[in-house]
Amino acid sequence: MTDLGLTRRGLVGGALSLGLAAPLVAGVPRRAWSAGEIKIGFNGDLSASPSAQSGRAAVAGIQAALEDLNGKGGVLGRKIELVVRDDLSQPPKSIQNMSDLIDNEKVVAVLGPTNSGNALAWKQIPNQKRIPVMGCIGSATDITKPMSANADNYMFRVGSVDRFQVIAVVAYARKNPATKKVGLLTETTGYGQSGLKDLMEVTKVQGIVPAASEKFGVNDTDMTSQLAKLKSAEVDTVLLWAQGTPIGQVMRSMDKIGYFPTVLTSWAADNLSFLNAAGPTLAEKPIFLRTVSETRTARQQAFFERIRPKLDADSAFSFAVHAYDGTMLLALAMAQAGSTDGAAVRAALEGLKAPYEGSAKTYAPPFSRESHEGLGAADQHWTCWRGGKLAAFEDPIVASLKPEDFKG
Repeated sequence: MTDLGLTRRGLVGGALSLGLAAPLVAGVPRRAWSAGEIKIGFNGDLSASPSAQSGRAAVAGIQAALEDLNGKGGVLGRKIELVVRDDLSQPPKSIQNMSDLIDNEKVVAVLGPTNSGNALAWKQIPNQKRIPVMGCIGSATDITKPMSANADNYMFRVGSVDRFQVIAVVAYARKNPATKKVGLLTETTGYGQSGLKDLMEVTKVQGIVPAASEKFGVNDTDMTSQLAKLKSAEVDTVLLWAQGTPIGQVMRSMDKIGYFPTVLTSWAADNLSFLNAAGPTLAEKPIFLRTVSETRTARQQAFFERIRPKLDADSAFSFAVHAYDGTMLLALAMAQAGSTDGAAVRAALEGLKAPYEGSAKTYAPPFSRESHEGLGAADQHWTCWRGGKLAAFEDPIVASLKPEDFKG
């Protein structure tokens, strides 16, 4: 088996097809494969945007899962092949990739994408063609919503969900005695504006009226004008929704005008691009949530040590975890269904009979027909940067939060 390394150099440059030997039935000899490989796809940014390192980590996680599956006999006596497409963070390219994977490569499932906006741009394709998608990076709330009421839904996710994050950060702001006025600051991408929608709805539910709301472009490097307006409105707590690099630029702009309100932001702050843009000192100011705690379980630590050589940075580990668990859940669904037919796999995912002890948590079960989210609000962990490394965050406010505080 070829080891691609899954580094920046190893993944940029178009389509890669990874032939990875593996099934789910223990005891099947490696040479006793049934005819025909099972193809699954990955469609996401691997080279273009600040989030590309997340895509590369996800592919590393899928590769690890396939190594384990194929090493035990694969699925239904057939090995699994992974076909990778780089969408360059561009919705038109991502749409093209999805059609190519389904129509030409004949994949039975797709993982990805890296960017939420791309998932929202093509989610109708797998729903129309009945091909399950397992999201593992993009966190926009609407990704896993069905196309219409009571429709069969082929969009699943093992990963963070913006709405769950927003509910938690708004709850933190509301319970913080120092919070007097809340302001919203979001980037103008689909990701940022999806987050803004969640922020506006959740603050309303939790009884907070934002004193100001400002926007900025994803490539902006100076947000002092927007911040000056928040400062003028006496905002002491900023709810910031953006990708890693822009969050870093916001912190630099705060430094320029000497304005440092409490900053509660999206999990994109765990990206190395945020640390690089903000610098290690300013990076310590925001707090955010992640699905994998920096206080790792023994199982997570073992997987981290295995996967670390293929990651651009330690901070990308959670995406490898999501992709690994998502791949395993797809395999379990195929085994339970006794088929790779999309409708059968979807139905099996919605009703997996056996618990699965994954790297993020034990899924028992992961999904239902009503909910296609494998990770919930209780699976989030407060996080910050300390000394250039991610660290668990704890303070009296976090300690005081109760289940009834998470409204929205």
